Amino acid sequence: MDAHTPAEELPSLYRAILDRIAALEAAGQRADAIRIRRDATRAYSRAWDERARRELTSLLRRASAPTAAERLLKRGRRDGRPARRTRTVVTAPDA
Repeated sequence: MDAHTPAEELPSLYRAILDRIAALEAAGQRADAIRIRRDATRAYSRAWDERARRELTSLLRRASAPTAAERLLKRGRRDGRPARRTRTVVTAPDA
């Protein structure tokens, strides 16, 4: 049995979504940010039940996907872990 009720988890889920929305807006993805904010507000404004928790969790996952800029720079991964860094070896030219 889950120890936390939806009423305990929804505020932190909603706050995490709003934080990610700010990052999307900063990255220039305003259309995605607007859609996610609208859907999150709708879910948060209804009854604080298991359905709302599932919807907010799904929205947080969707909002946490790498932005277009992150994909372009090959940063971030869908699983939330940081992208693996590759090592480049630079040698000095022969003199």
